[in-house]
Amino acid sequence: MEKEKLKSIIESILFTRGEEMSLAQLAKIIEVSKKEVSEAIDELVIEYKKDKRGFNITIVSENVQMVTNPENAEFVEKTIKKNLQENMSRTALEVLAIVAYRGPVSRADIEAIRGVNSSFTLRNLLMRGLIVKSTNENDQRGYLYNISMDFMKKMGLGEIADMPEYVNLSKDKRVESIINLNVEK
Repeated sequence: MEKEKLKSIIESILFTRGEEMSLAQLAKIIEVSKKEVSEAIDELVIEYKKDKRGFNITIVSENVQMVTNPENAEFVEKTIKKNLQENMSRTALEVLAIVAYRGPVSRADIEAIRGVNSSFTLRNLLMRGLIVKSTNENDQRGYLYNISMDFMKKMGLGEIADMPEYVNLSKDKRVESIINLNVEK
């Protein structure tokens, strides 16, 4: 298949889908190899950055998703921030900040930082699609929580490192830096 046609098909599928897909799923739908899909996506990512388009493709492991350009985050944030803040409690924002800056993180670690049970809040964030859980390889009885592709998309982030002060806060061991995160920026 011609490379430009393949890229066009991938863009259409990702735009229409609106959520993450695996490279294998894309390859199966388009009836090409996973390698061809991966190479086409790599080219698209380069083209989007070069052309400074309003969208980008985020790749996490073997999953891809069309997202907004991180350079437009300020405007995307203005569009959705008020809705997120009105509908989310301070507790939910605290837990979300901990997961975003410290993920993957266990429920026990979240509760150690906050000092209170966070089960209900984690369940609500999972239902909103803002976080995802995966099996904890170190403790098969528990889960690890991380931000979701939907969170990245809603916040207009190309990658997690685009979060405000991510480099400092993700490594900062002081609990106060997460709890006091200014979510109303």
